[in-house]
Amino acid sequence: MVQKREHWGSHWGFIMAAMGSAVGLGNIWRFSYAMGQGGGSAFLIIYLLSVLVIGFPVMLIEFSIGRRAQTDAVDAFKKIAPGTPWMAAGGLGVLAAFLILSFYGVIGGWSLRYSFEYLTGGITGDSTDFFVGFIGDTFSPIFWQFIFMGLTIGIVYLGVQKGIELSSKWMMPILSILLVGLAAFSLTLGGAAEAFAFMFQPDWAAFTDPSVYISAMGQAFFTLSLGMGAMLTYSSYLEPKERLTSSAAFIIVLDTLFALISGLVIFPALFAYGLDPAEGAGLVFMVLPNIFEALGGIGTLAGFAFFILLSMAALSSAISLLEVAVAYFIRKLNMSRKKVTVIVGAIIFLLGIPSSLSQGAVSITIFGESFLDFMDSFTGNLLLPLGGLIMVLFVGWTWTKKEVLHHGDIAHNPLGPLYFLTAKFVAPAAILVVLIMGMLNWL
Repeated sequence: MVQKREHWGSHWGFIMAAMGSAVGLGNIWRFSYAMGQGGGSAFLIIYLLSVLVIGFPVMLIEFSIGRRAQTDAVDAFKKIAPGTPWMAAGGLGVLAAFLILSFYGVIGGWSLRYSFEYLTGGITGDSTDFFVGFIGDTFSPIFWQFIFMGLTIGIVYLGVQKGIELSSKWMMPILSILLVGLAAFSLTLGGAAEAFAFMFQPDWAAFTDPSVYISAMGQAFFTLSLGMGAMLTYSSYLEPKERLTSSAAFIIVLDTLFALISGLVIFPALFAYGLDPAEGAGLVFMVLPNIFEALGGIGTLAGFAFFILLSMAALSSAISLLEVAVAYFIRKLNMSRKKVTVIVGAIIFLLGIPSSLSQGAVSITIFGESFLDFMDSFTGNLLLPLGGLIMVLFVGWTWTKKEVLHHGDIAHNPLGPLYFLTAKFVAPAAILVVLIMGMLNWL
């Protein structure tokens, strides 16, 4: 029996869900430390340009494929271009979503553990020791990973409208309120002037560093959930009449605002306490808790709000990653959503256990990197840009100009010709640079 394909209950529900996919750990955790290491404003300028040059056309291309095909990431290419190897892009997307969620669930579990700690009184003592001790434990990180994956599975289990759409409609407003409130609070701590200078006054010397360009371009790709089939899958649940151009622009603008406001949460607090913004990946879990502790009772409340924010952002992205794999296997196995969600979610959870253990409990390394870091590098430096590149080439070079503009809902827009040239030439070249430099850094 062929499974009936679901659709969004409303266009606004689709936008909220796509926003949830884009707004995740990449906006709050990854953006802040990448910007801190990338020289601040120089990183930000290149990032914003990359969002325009890469982000918008690639998102619109994924939307075009999904809405046109009305099926999962792999079958979309089979349906539009049967008998061709272009379906490799869909396969890479499903694989990337599968692997990313395996370690994403680990970090999401960390966020839940910190939320619980601040709910019950906060973290006392040295936060670095706490974090190292926590991730180095055998049982505790896996337990919290299990809780996080259970929440993710539960939402996707309920379906597109009752699970993903409904949860996104209440999570995204709460995320927005928490983020703005935390930014307003952080700006009162005394480091606002230094934070604004760091974020918005260009350091021209940083523009000579090639690594800043690669980091910013990679961040633009990662934060919008591009190349992993999430946007393609979500748009496949749209009715064919739904508009795409305004939706893509709206999602990109809001996603960028989330990243900027996240910077205004973190950087004023760092400068107020004389801390280095280039602290790296441990910024959120090892540096910020020290600031929250120094603030006393109000710091415990701020810490709880921050890590609830981080947990919800991680969850909203995790459900989109799981949905990519679930949508594929529902069709491939011709099984019900509920069965597929539980089976696929359980497999991803099990695959994430080595990532969790590799952080200290057990030495699990690949090519000299911990299992989690390897999975992050492999997906971020290879699978995502490669999948995105194939998608862009597929649309830009196999569809006619009329098809590209029509399916992107931009045929009657004065920017249509510019979009076509960007999709055909500029975006593929930019993604190719990200792919080559990412692979060189990885190797």
